[in-house]
Amino acid sequence: MNIFERIESNVRSYSRSFPVVFTKAKMSKMYDENGNEYIDFFDGAGALNYGHNNDFIKSRIIEYIESDGISHALDMFTGAKGEFFTCFEEKILKPRGMNYKIMSSAPTGTNAVEAALKLARKNTGRNGVFAFTGSFHGMTIGSLSVSSGKSIRAGAGEPLYGTTFVPHPNTFPGDCIAYMENIITDEYSGVEKPAAIILETVQAEGGVVVMSDQFLRDLRAFCDRHDIIMIIDDIQVGCGRTGKFFSFERAGIIPDMVTLSKSISGYGLPMSLVLIKPELDIFKPAEHNGTFRGNQMAFVGAKAAIEYRELYKLEEKTEENAKIVSDFVKERILPLNDKLEHRGLGMIQGVDFRHAQGDKDIAGMVAHECFLNGLIIERAGPNDCVVKIMPALTIEKDELMKGLEIIEAAVKKYI
Repeated sequence: MNIFERIESNVRSYSRSFPVVFTKAKMSKMYDENGNEYIDFFDGAGALNYGHNNDFIKSRIIEYIESDGISHALDMFTGAKGEFFTCFEEKILKPRGMNYKIMSSAPTGTNAVEAALKLARKNTGRNGVFAFTGSFHGMTIGSLSVSSGKSIRAGAGEPLYGTTFVPHPNTFPGDCIAYMENIITDEYSGVEKPAAIILETVQAEGGVVVMSDQFLRDLRAFCDRHDIIMIIDDIQVGCGRTGKFFSFERAGIIPDMVTLSKSISGYGLPMSLVLIKPELDIFKPAEHNGTFRGNQMAFVGAKAAIEYRELYKLEEKTEENAKIVSDFVKERILPLNDKLEHRGLGMIQGVDFRHAQGDKDIAGMVAHECFLNGLIIERAGPNDCVVKIMPALTIEKDELMKGLEIIEAAVKKYI
């Protein structure tokens, strides 16, 4: 029995799917202690959009550390934070016509969600929240309350209140907006008008489920009509994952709040932000705080990531690679079984085995076969039936093709 099995908590999960000891990684490749090489289509669950140990970002962080830059400062003013804020405003917010205050919450995405929910309730004086079926927003109590999965909700160990789950438009045969209109205007519905609606424009853990541009516009109008705060959780699918920096840009909407984490630091360092429309920023000093709410090295990495994104035209590269993935899946994987389904946007795409596998866990077998052949890939969706293709945005085309060919071979083996 190794040290991990002997002493690490049973809560560990990814190590069960990838039972080797990783010791090194560079851009889209990982290496275990025996020198075996793996192509990474997992991408730190979306925390490594710029690859492992990206030299451009790494050099900025090392330079900052070697200069004895401030390493910890809570929410004090620092040069690192000021430079990131300036860069973010000039290169991300202003070109998109966005005016947000920036809150540095504690360094995990779930804490950003907690802060946004708290602030929405404080602004409206209402307690309830609407969330969508298939949603995942984090593992702390508030975030769990707006996440729909039964198994993860059960882990709370206590009742989770305050959320009304509404049908996702992709799985509901009716008009989702009309449904919400009805339940908040019908005095006999038993549902109060919520403080906020929280959503992922692309449900990642929910199985790579993409909301349409038109639905997002209709939802924005619905929130405006009823004075409901719109919170978009861009923790996994933001920072360029879908092509644009924000996943909602394609719809031409401006949310009231946006949560960011995972790849915002550029280097896999812990960091999360809440973007807040100025009129909603009514927190009192220290009303939401945390000892690590200002990760200085992450600020440095985040600024470098934005500069890298522009310098290396990452938006264009993402669009090119997304087409490669989409074409490959449609032309070489879907024809293997007419019950396979393909979904996705940008560099988060998935192959759904739900209707093709019957009682077998073919998605699990495919993912395991991929691992045995040098590809790190995870699953998502109901019963983990979707194999999720989510490599770094920086992946080279030969690495991308090799990874896709490994998936194809695995599917051929089990379909």
